[in-house]
Amino acid sequence: MKFKLYIFLLLFSTMISAQQKTVETSIDTTKNKIGAEFKLTLKTVVSSKSKVVFPKLKNIGALEVIQSYPIDTVKKNDTYELIKKYGLTQFDSGRYTIPSIKILIDKKPYLTDSIKVEVANVKVDTLQQKMYDIKDITPAEDVTGDWWQYVLVAIIILGIGGFVYWYTKKHQKKKIEEEVYKTPIEKATSLLNNLEQKELVQKGEIKEYYSELTDIARNYIEEAIHIPAMESTTSELINAIKTASTKKKMVLTPETVENLERVLRQADLVKFAKSKPLEFEITEDRNKIQRVILTLDNAIPTEVTAEEEDQLLNEAQRQKQIQLQLKKQRNKRIAIAVGSVVFLILATTTFFIITKGFNFVKDNIIGHPTKELLEGEWVKSEYGNPGILIETPKVLKRLDTEKALPKETMALIKEMQLFGYGSLIDNFYVAVSTTKFKNPTEIDLSKALEGSLKVIELQGGQNIIVKQEDFQTNQGIQGIKGYGTMTVLNPANKTSTKGYYEILLFKQDQGLQQIIIFHEEGDTYANDITTRILNSVELKKASN
Repeated sequence: MKFKLYIFLLLFSTMISAQQKTVETSIDTTKNKIGAEFKLTLKTVVSSKSKVVFPKLKNIGALEVIQSYPIDTVKKNDTYELIKKYGLTQFDSGRYTIPSIKILIDKKPYLTDSIKVEVANVKVDTLQQKMYDIKDITPAEDVTGDWWQYVLVAIIILGIGGFVYWYTKKHQKKKIEEEVYKTPIEKATSLLNNLEQKELVQKGEIKEYYSELTDIARNYIEEAIHIPAMESTTSELINAIKTASTKKKMVLTPETVENLERVLRQADLVKFAKSKPLEFEITEDRNKIQRVILTLDNAIPTEVTAEEEDQLLNEAQRQKQIQLQLKKQRNKRIAIAVGSVVFLILATTTFFIITKGFNFVKDNIIGHPTKELLEGEWVKSEYGNPGILIETPKVLKRLDTEKALPKETMALIKEMQLFGYGSLIDNFYVAVSTTKFKNPTEIDLSKALEGSLKVIELQGGQNIIVKQEDFQTNQGIQGIKGYGTMTVLNPANKTSTKGYYEILLFKQDQGLQQIIIFHEEGDTYANDITTRILNSVELKKASN
């Protein structure tokens, strides 16, 4: 009883190396029908440091190579067994010879054995066989898919949102510009703040910084004091300010005029003599200009009526309202643009739900992992020994569980290999295992199924419901199929998922071949994947 339990637990264990012949050439059958596939297998055992090159061939003798299978590598102690397979066919009946093929091992040529094969005609009995009309041409599926349509729709929606924002801002711009700068001092103050935000000093653009700084001061003087400051030299401008202060009875201290002159002359040196003031000097010059502008504005005498005086008193409040209005207009633009995008997304989603259904929207727009597996590029390959030829959405990787098995159990096994994709807590899981035993063993497939379910329980399976029936491959090989539902506990987040499983078991003289598939219950895409995998199963017989 203990022996049988170890056998069941070992259905998912890794391979134990077995000794093979150094070089071997074989073919799955020497007689086939027209158009059927001959599978030529080349095996060689080399060291881990050896380099083996199998040729890329379109034809081998008179036979056409319809498929060149990936090289399967099996590690055996310090050596590697490399297995290369070619799919061959011929569309004319007759006897043919598959000639020797040259392979390179460490740059040395080695020739394989030649093999004779026979291609037979397919006999058609037109009296017994029913005849059917020729079917219409079926259009090929678009391999590119329709993902680009969703990308195009997303780009259009975002483009419409951007256009709405730009259009709204454009129509608000004129009104904003009319309200922002009502007085020269307000304009100068705003431009000084904008100048700092450009970070010209941090970028090393000192000349541009001083040019804009002095232009702000000259513009203010020209607009507020009515002096042609933009066309005047530094000396002319200083003399004009002194003259205007006398005529307009402006109270200016010598320090104010001196600070303005220093900054203007510093700017002249930077622009024409390529002078480079220090950072603290630049900051001081900026502060001086700001103080000069404020001082000049305060020094300009004004005579206003009572009505104008009330307007000036309320100017600060008015400007505050303008800023609030600007902020509201900006928020309004953003809200309109975002609202337009959201509306278009909802409208587009609603359209697809009505025309295609909710599941279409969920699976194609949001995405579905098993749908991507089903529609992806499938791989047909052979795994284990004796081989299981199976088609899967992803390549099955070799799994290693040797360390988890007791030594006394390993002593009973001649060879074991396990390949898989995913796990029981993933959206889809498939595993293939083959086992050879050293001593003759009577294998009960029903008991082996029980052992497989016990292994699943150790991996987190709970509440397993089991149904069993006979199963037959397309080649007529008999086995059993166990199927049903279970609950799988995820140890990471302590959540459980109800899933559906199918287990195929086949026995040979001293070994087992097993396939297990698991996915979430109710997943239609996973059901299609399972059906396609099971329909592709082909088994190789164990060699004594």
